[in-house]
Amino acid sequence: MEKHYFRNDSINKYNYMRYISSVCFILIALIASVENFTVSAQVIHVQEENSIRLMSYNIRNARGLDEMTDYQRIADVINSVAPDIIAVQELDSVTARSKGVDVLDVLARNTLMNPTYASAIDYDGGKYGVGILSKEKPLSIKKIPLPGREEPRILLIVEMDDYYFGCTHFSLTDEDRLESVEIIKNEAEKLNSNKPFFLAGDMNATPESLVQQEMNSLFTSLVSPKQFTIPADNPDRCIDYIYGFNGTEGWSLLTDRGVIAEKMASDHRPLYADIRIHSERDNIFRTKPYLQNPTGNGISISWLTNVPVHSWVEYGTDGNLDQTLELYVDGQMIVNNFHHKFRLNNLIPGETYSYRVCSREIAVYEAYRKELGETAISEIYTFRLPAESDTDFKAVILNDLHQRRNLIDMFAELIAEIDYDLVFFNGDNIDDPRDEDQAVASLAYMNEKVRAESVPVFYIRGNHEIRNAYSIGLRDLLDYVDNKTYGAFNWGNTRFVMLDCGEDKDDSHPVYYGLNDFSGLRKDQADFLKMEINSTEFKLADKRVLIHHIPVYGLGENAYNPSLDEWGEILKDAHFDISLHGHTHRFAYHPMDSIENNFPVVIGGGNNEESATIMILEKDGNDMTLSVLDVEGVELLKLNL
Repeated sequence: MEKHYFRNDSINKYNYMRYISSVCFILIALIASVENFTVSAQVIHVQEENSIRLMSYNIRNARGLDEMTDYQRIADVINSVAPDIIAVQELDSVTARSKGVDVLDVLARNTLMNPTYASAIDYDGGKYGVGILSKEKPLSIKKIPLPGREEPRILLIVEMDDYYFGCTHFSLTDEDRLESVEIIKNEAEKLNSNKPFFLAGDMNATPESLVQQEMNSLFTSLVSPKQFTIPADNPDRCIDYIYGFNGTEGWSLLTDRGVIAEKMASDHRPLYADIRIHSERDNIFRTKPYLQNPTGNGISISWLTNVPVHSWVEYGTDGNLDQTLELYVDGQMIVNNFHHKFRLNNLIPGETYSYRVCSREIAVYEAYRKELGETAISEIYTFRLPAESDTDFKAVILNDLHQRRNLIDMFAELIAEIDYDLVFFNGDNIDDPRDEDQAVASLAYMNEKVRAESVPVFYIRGNHEIRNAYSIGLRDLLDYVDNKTYGAFNWGNTRFVMLDCGEDKDDSHPVYYGLNDFSGLRKDQADFLKMEINSTEFKLADKRVLIHHIPVYGLGENAYNPSLDEWGEILKDAHFDISLHGHTHRFAYHPMDSIENNFPVVIGGGNNEESATIMILEKDGNDMTLSVLDVEGVELLKLNL
């Protein structure tokens, strides 16, 4: 289509020229702003997990190229990079020039970091030297004098939990700088060789100099010297460096590193580098492995690590570990992760399997570079899936522990001598999980106490597992039957049916902010229950056990009980031998037909030593018994079912 908009319209021509002029002006302004952009406009990647960000900055005592002394401006630069530790050069401490200000202390308060100062000289009524700011408080501090003909220099070294970090500012004289290199070498060799040593500072030497050649024989430069650092407004050379000492191993340089295009706050540009300290073998595992979902001739093995890893499971029968399972998706191995969930399928029921889990640290995972660390190998554990002909088992049921470790300790002692086969945590055990750390700490503690590395565990949600920020995140830690929080499975010839009652208040309650739909979940389970009680597995089972947190029967007349409304009619025709619950914090037993219940109902106790209970469900041939014990092992109830 031919366009006539500007051809014959002088007014439009005029407007068009004004438009073009405006665009050009904006482009020129943008170009000018790019030429002078500061760190606030520069993209700095989010730091990788389990990494350490090192930084170095000669701040010229916070006097910028505009000749303005601005401590907050320097702090803003540091905060925008968010280092774990930073070497700072050219620092006054209560000098007249700084009007009595302790510059490093001001920066520490404005960056919320720990200050460590090293004075090189007395100056103008105070001190002048270098410093280190660190998120972690140093374990030890060393201050080593270095030569300087124009003024003495100093080397500051702090020891952190996993590494050493040094800061210095070399002399302007070649001879002094070369002598300083030798001193640094001697000091580096005195440090604990199990910890890497990093050094940063203004070396007053360009990459091609003899000083830097000597430094490069001892250290690896972590930021390319082709990225210039001075003068800040138009840099033409590099004299600022971050190094890693070659005499120590166990660390890797990551992708994120470079010089920050800050052009005004100082006469130097700051630089940073991300590194990762390799984990020691003993620190790779975060949890022991734990078994879940022993259904369909398979079982899930889960564990967590403190670092990203490549994991696998070695397993087999007759004490052998002759099979290896690694996980792939879409042709790629699942690696560089912290959560590990392996499903062993096609297992032989009745066989005893041995297994161990292995995780090798992945220190660097980049497109064309991988670096691997140590391999952690668990102990060898065993498990057994029941054969279809099996009739005997023992199951442990715990409810409403609410993360009370004293309770799980007491109950673990009670069952220590019992040879049980599976464990149910029947709700309100992982209490209001606010974050992964809290959830994992609770989960790992309970799992270890019930020997979940060899005995499969089932986590049934209570109303407290579905509250707080990490509640949905529990799916990362748990492996539900058929990937639902409710389901059914056989253990030998006994059928277990697990339900999820949801919250103990209506979805419209203001504390839920309209974010729940447990009424929908209960309706889904109504459909599931109808299918389940008509299934062949349910009908042919020798015994049938119903287990869920909030009881349908026994809550009381005025209690909120939508599960009764949704499931009551279905359960009237469901022939369960026992129904097990928690929630009320009061132990109770309701015989069949005592409260319109079609089967016996047992409700576990509360979350303190006076009220807590543990249930032990045992099948021996055709006989099934349920025992309820308090924390002292006193039997409160024994039912023959």
